[in-house]
Amino acid sequence: MTLAATDALPIATAPAISAPRVRDLRLDFFRGIAMFIILMAHTPGNFFTSWIPARWGFSDATEIFVFCSGMASAIAFGGTFDRMGWRLGTARVAFRVWQVYWAHLGLFIAVAALLAAFDYYGGFDKNYIGSLNLWKFFNDPAVPLIGLVTLSYVPNYFDILPMYMVVLAMMPIIMALSRVNLWAVAAFVFVVWLGAQEWLWGSARLSLPAEPWSDRRWFFNPFGWQLVFFTGFAFMRGWLPKPPVHSLLIALAVFILVANIPLSSIGVRAIARDWFYVTETGNWVIDTRIAIKPLINKSDFGLFRYLHFLSLAYLAWVLAGDKGARLIASGQGALARAWQGVVAVILKVGQQSLAVFVVSMFTARVMGFVMDQIGRDTFNVWVVNIGGALILVATAYGAGWFKSQPWRKKVN
Repeated sequence: MTLAATDALPIATAPAISAPRVRDLRLDFFRGIAMFIILMAHTPGNFFTSWIPARWGFSDATEIFVFCSGMASAIAFGGTFDRMGWRLGTARVAFRVWQVYWAHLGLFIAVAALLAAFDYYGGFDKNYIGSLNLWKFFNDPAVPLIGLVTLSYVPNYFDILPMYMVVLAMMPIIMALSRVNLWAVAAFVFVVWLGAQEWLWGSARLSLPAEPWSDRRWFFNPFGWQLVFFTGFAFMRGWLPKPPVHSLLIALAVFILVANIPLSSIGVRAIARDWFYVTETGNWVIDTRIAIKPLINKSDFGLFRYLHFLSLAYLAWVLAGDKGARLIASGQGALARAWQGVVAVILKVGQQSLAVFVVSMFTARVMGFVMDQIGRDTFNVWVVNIGGALILVATAYGAGWFKSQPWRKKVN
């Protein structure tokens, strides 16, 4: 990790590392894109998932969401540390963790109630409670309920927000270390990530229990995923320099992305099993993917996932232009205006990511249920996905309207 400076001044007097006041269009744009991908990815039986990044490489929309959240946190919370000091900055982070905590509980109750309603009132052949493995919660709710509020019961479908909470809670440590030296920040982030790798430490790795009645751990290990979060955080704070736009770096990033395809989930299914990679001595594509499994592990955030995401992020950063200048089409033609409208919608979705994420996880189960009833032919799947996307857009604009507190405006 190359740092922009090896020594950091006290936060309150370090203008060189102050978070930018102007929001970068790329941040909200790509986080908005991630919201739509997350909706599609969590919808059961959705063939749209064949075209999401996760099928073509090691990283997926989760990395986009977490990386952009790190960048957004540098703006939202880093500025508070700068202006108000460490204590109030920590209080600001704690308040956000509190908000996310209640969003997590609300999401779980809403989805659990939805699935229970499908099973209780619907009389369908499919068991919807079992689709998310929530048997324990409904059969004997006492222990799971305690685990739910203490975050010691984290079902797999509901594991992103708890991971986000823990990573946010690490931010005061990062800001305190930055007062000492930026290399201390880098060392802390790397050591914590290293400690989370199961292939190195086995069951002794840094992780958190996912349920009281088994040894299952959180699927998204926050001690591994904090690496990509604080990478985004460091870029937005100015602790890491902007990568140069250079043809060699572009070529390297493209090479990494293309080289990932044969070993991706699409590659293993379509290439390894159906094409010419099978030999008498075995299948080198599948064998290679098995061999590198620790490096592409999603739970602990394997190193190859990080490398793949950085390559993808670099190309997106180059294509979008300085501060996202290329995202805004110039001209007054119909196509330019249409594109500007699309970008404006995506930006709004990215700006309201927490509200949109919570609604998307609920909506995804509704979309899966609707397709169970009407079928999954091409037309139906398109209609359901478009409907789900419109719900996210409405959520973003609605959340933005409420946050503007229009009732406080004076009426002439």
